[in-house]
Amino acid sequence: MTLYVGVDVGGTKVLAVAIDHDGGVIASATCPMPGRDVPDAEVERVLVGAVREAAGGQVPTGVGVAAAGLVDSEGEHVRFAAHLPWRDAPVRRSLADRLSTPVVLDNDANCAAYAELVLGAARDASNVVLITIGTGIGGALVLGGRLYRGSQGMAGEFGHMQVVPDGLRCECGLHGCWEQYCSGRALERVMRVAVGRHLDGREVSRLARGGDHVARQAIASIGTWLGVGAAGLVSAFDPDLVVVGGGVSADGDLLMEPARAALLDSLQGTNRRRVPPLVSAALGREAGAIGAALLARDGRDGSDRPDAGGVGR
Repeated sequence: MTLYVGVDVGGTKVLAVAIDHDGGVIASATCPMPGRDVPDAEVERVLVGAVREAAGGQVPTGVGVAAAGLVDSEGEHVRFAAHLPWRDAPVRRSLADRLSTPVVLDNDANCAAYAELVLGAARDASNVVLITIGTGIGGALVLGGRLYRGSQGMAGEFGHMQVVPDGLRCECGLHGCWEQYCSGRALERVMRVAVGRHLDGREVSRLARGGDHVARQAIASIGTWLGVGAAGLVSAFDPDLVVVGGGVSADGDLLMEPARAALLDSLQGTNRRRVPPLVSAALGREAGAIGAALLARDGRDGSDRPDAGGVGR
């Protein structure tokens, strides 16, 4: 059986998904990231284990890696990853050697955007802004039906746009980055200040769904920052729609309603323009991994996509 595996490498966990040729999910595997202060080889060992578990002992036809970091335009190296140890790391070649199968490497948000374009919320769109909210913020652009990676492959790093001059220090080394105010870690920090103890994102979500006012307010504050940042991206790119994915997006309307309100409040000319819908990703937490697997199937430019249409051709 033809099998492709996509691996989404985040700051706290690794998710591997196996798909068939039609994009149907066959199996998945999840394991924790060993941290960012470990050798590259340790991260690669974890990725290889996740791929093999998802593949169920079969050698995949191809593997896609969705990396939370700056990937070069050739799809060979992770130049920098704020939450991972990779620095100018030859990830594609190293994993291809370890797995003895073709490997495609791309930014995790690009992979999620490709999945939503092929199978999800963006199937009918040509111009899309994707925002992924997890440990930090990632982003991707689809322009004219194709992934736009920029001149160096590093477009879409929305989380490191400065939104507060001299604001909170970010793990990337800068201050006031958007992800310091709108991300899973930002949510945890807001709750820690409010209740005096650490709660992870899942615990905050559980409390909010149970009606806890403090948890709901914390998620709403993240949502407001989401809308403010989305307004800047809409002003810059005038997309058909804005898709929000990543783990924090699982909070649904608790996050999205304040985000939509802040988008309207922060966008100029709303009474003279069509405001693009702000929607949740259809493929949820698995979007990045599925997209990586699809890119392994279709080629990094999407040119082998079965229903390619305007993508890559």
